[in-house]
Amino acid sequence: MFKTNVGGIDRVLRIVLGLVLIALVFVGPQTPLGWIGLVPLLTGLLRTCPLYSLLGMNTCPRT
Repeated sequence: MFKTNVGGIDRVLRIVLGLVLIALVFVGPQTPLGWIGLVPLLTGLLRTCPLYSLLGMNTCPRT
């Protein structure tokens, strides 16, 4: 369905960034803007990024 276009380091950074932003909802400034962290978290877990597809980018060495 979706083409894999997110590589290893990119994937790890997205997942970590997503988790950090979501954690800010519960600790720290406790702002609902932390839920934006769902975007990098999901793109890291699913290994596909719609923006990369639009721009023709690919950080995954397999495809």
